[in-house]
Amino acid sequence: MATVTRENIGLLNDKITVKVSQEDYLPNFDKAVKQFSKNANIPGFRKGMVPAGMIKKMHGPAIFGDEVLKTVEKELMGYVQAEKLDIFGQPLSLDKTAKDLDFSNPAEYAFEFEVGLKPAFEVTPLENNKTTLTKYKVTVTDEMVNDEIQRLQLKGGKTSEPETITSEDNVINVTFEEADAKGNVAEGGITKENALLVKYFTPAVQAELQGKKIGDSITIKLADSFDEQRLGWILKDLGFAADDKEAAQKTFKLAITKVTLIEKRELNEEFFKEVYPAESITTEEAFRAKLKEEIGKYWDNESRNHMHNDLFEVLVHETPIELPKEFLKRWLQVGGEKPKTAEEAEKEFPGFDHQLRWTLISDKLVRENKLEVSFEDLRESAKQKVLGYYGGAAADGAEWLDSYLDRLLQDEKFVDQTYREMITTKLFDWAESKVTVKEEEIKADDFVNLPHKHHHHEH
Repeated sequence: MATVTRENIGLLNDKITVKVSQEDYLPNFDKAVKQFSKNANIPGFRKGMVPAGMIKKMHGPAIFGDEVLKTVEKELMGYVQAEKLDIFGQPLSLDKTAKDLDFSNPAEYAFEFEVGLKPAFEVTPLENNKTTLTKYKVTVTDEMVNDEIQRLQLKGGKTSEPETITSEDNVINVTFEEADAKGNVAEGGITKENALLVKYFTPAVQAELQGKKIGDSITIKLADSFDEQRLGWILKDLGFAADDKEAAQKTFKLAITKVTLIEKRELNEEFFKEVYPAESITTEEAFRAKLKEEIGKYWDNESRNHMHNDLFEVLVHETPIELPKEFLKRWLQVGGEKPKTAEEAEKEFPGFDHQLRWTLISDKLVRENKLEVSFEDLRESAKQKVLGYYGGAAADGAEWLDSYLDRLLQDEKFVDQTYREMITTKLFDWAESKVTVKEEEIKADDFVNLPHKHHHHEH
């Protein structure tokens, strides 16, 4: 008769021992041999007529090992279910494998397994509105509206390729080559191609570029050639961190390879209709108002995402959860498709720990608060994605839409991804109601440079 015992060996870490005797596994072994003999194709024997002795001689050790391990696994999982053990992943085998079993000498075998137990915990940051988060309100300025209008005018404008640079609206293709102050290219230095509007440069560099043509070059120091925001973009494009002060002092030779001029679209009804086909906009004033509204929605969404990220970090780092760290590190080594070394598992553990805590917290909140996503909600979300891709209201009501959605919702990967997005949004919307939210006005540049809330203490 099989027996299963359990003992604690560490924090949320137990050892389970499964003992099986001959009477537990031999009947299954004999059945497996008979089944194998029915299906075996062995020269000299008709199918289904191979003697059991021959099967045991040829395949006995493998069948024996499989049946012992199947019996052990059945007893182990039966025990886990009966005891309602909430464990991480699968139990880890501590010793025996099929190779350790002696087919010629059936005996009582003891198998040891290690399990990590999921902890009981409370999501304390959501208790009694004790957590305060800031929801930023980005100020939409006339300058932001003007920049967006110019972008749209250029996006739909006619393109020409003049010989020389004559305007801040010229787009120039350039090759950045790391150089010294005299423009001598550094051997083995950074080389990168880019396309930039002349207006992106500082006034002094813009003046130097005027009249230049394809094949000409200028030498610039990055920090003196761009404002702070665009300097960050250029540094990242060149392979540096956006705030790398040392890299900002580097000098580059800019070789001009192409000059383009885009003729801006006129601000008229035809243009307004192209940008907003579902709206009846006839004046520049109404067009600007609509743009300001859309820009505001964009920043409201970015602000909400920022606050939700802050909320995520608070929940993960301030919810007291004890984890069986040493077990989880061992599980990281052997629990995946490809075994890892102890050093690899140690290196991966912080990220794994972070995500595991969020999984435990989010699963608990979704389950206890009965947060759900209905099929109708999922279908509507899929519909909005499709409408956003194919042109919004213009596609709504089209004959192909329903059949397209039906096919899309048969894609398990799409359904799973959409469900996860929706349940996560529902979770954050619910959690947001359990914290104190204060609003704060902020400029767009300041918002972009906000640090993310992240606590670097040990758990």
